[in-house]
Amino acid sequence: MEPTQRVDYFIVAAAIFAAVYAPQASAFAPSGTTRARGTTPSLQVFGDPVKADSRSLSTLPKGISPFEKSLSKNIDIQADFRQRAKRAIDAAIVDGVKKIEIEFPPLLGGSQSKSQFDDFDNVQELDKNKDWTMLLAPMFLGDKQYQNGKTWLIFPDLKECELAKKEWAGQRYREATFTTIEAVTSYVATSINGETGAGYDAPWGSSLMSGISKMMGGGEGDAGLLGDRAALDPIIEGENSPATLWLVVQPGNGGPVEDWVNCEKMSAAQPNTPIVIINGALDKVRGGFYPAVFFPKLAQTVDRFYNKFDSVFYIKPFSDKGVYGWLYRVYPEPWQIVWESVKSGKEGNPEVTYVTVGVLDKRPAYTDVVSLLVKASQTP
Repeated sequence: MEPTQRVDYFIVAAAIFAAVYAPQASAFAPSGTTRARGTTPSLQVFGDPVKADSRSLSTLPKGISPFEKSLSKNIDIQADFRQRAKRAIDAAIVDGVKKIEIEFPPLLGGSQSKSQFDDFDNVQELDKNKDWTMLLAPMFLGDKQYQNGKTWLIFPDLKECELAKKEWAGQRYREATFTTIEAVTSYVATSINGETGAGYDAPWGSSLMSGISKMMGGGEGDAGLLGDRAALDPIIEGENSPATLWLVVQPGNGGPVEDWVNCEKMSAAQPNTPIVIINGALDKVRGGFYPAVFFPKLAQTVDRFYNKFDSVFYIKPFSDKGVYGWLYRVYPEPWQIVWESVKSGKEGNPEVTYVTVGVLDKRPAYTDVVSLLVKASQTP
C-alpha cells in the first residue's frame, strides 16, 4: 500500500505559537477536575501494588518498555491492548458512560515495533490506528445490538475510509458501517445548542483542496486525492441509524482541528450513542495546546465536551528528568503511576522492573506524575 498523507490545514505560525506558549505539562492536566498546583489526589503510595490499594489492579502489558526491544518485536502488544480496551469499554457502557477515550502507543509490538524514542510520522500512526480499530470492531459483533451496521467505523477523512474498506474486505468487517466524520456530522448535526443548521465544520482550505482533487478524480463519486465516495456506506434511519456504537479513528491528531469540533457536534446530536475516540490526542485539546485566540471554536469544546470524557483505557509513556514510567488506567480501576526501574542485567541487557508508585482516584497532572517517578527513583 502506498502511504497517504492527511490534508494538513494547520497554519504553521499558529502551531509554532501553540508549541511555545503551551507547556508540556498542560497537555496532561486532569480531565474534569480542578486542583491547586503541586497537589496530588488521594491514595499516593510507593512500593508493592498490592499494598498500594485494596482494589485489584491490572498489571502493565508485557513488552512495552523501550528497553525491551527484543521482547517487543516478538509479541503482539496491540492485541493485548485491544483485549483490555474491549473489557474497559464494555464496563463503561454498562455503567452508562457515553464519552469514552482510548489512548495508547499504536506502534509498539511486532517486527517493526517503535517506542517514543524512535522516528515515526503521522502516516504510520494513522495506519496503525486504522488497523487497530478494524480489529477492535468485530470484537463487539457477537452481541446482537452491535450487528447489522449498528457499529459505525468513523474515519477522519474519505481517503482513510476508502483504504480501510479495500484493505479489510472480509465479511465480518462488513457488519460495521464505514463512514467519516464529515458524513456523520452532516447527517446527524442539524440543530445543536439551539443553533439551526449547525452541520459539518469544514477545515480551513478544504474548498480549494476539494476543487483541485476533483480535477484529478476519476469516475462519478471519485474525489481524487480526497478519496472515493463509493467507500461510504449509506446511513439509513431505522436500519443502521441510530448507531449503537461510534468508533472514531484518530480525529484531529495530525489533521484539521475541525475534526474535534465536529466530534462534539456528532455527540450532541445523538447523545445516547456511546462515542469512543481512539488516539485522538485529547490531552492536547484539554490542556490548551491550541491557543483560543487562534482556535476559538475548539477552545469552546473543552469544558462543554472533552472534559467530560472518561479515559477507560489509557497507557502513556513518560520520560523526563532521567526517569521512565507510565500513566495507566483500565476502567473501572483507578489511575496508576508506574515507574520503570532499569538496571544492567546479564550480558549487558537492561533488566526492567515495574513498580507502581501511585494509585489515584483522579487523573494526575503531568508534573505530579514526573514528581512521583523522580521520588521513586531516589528512594533506596
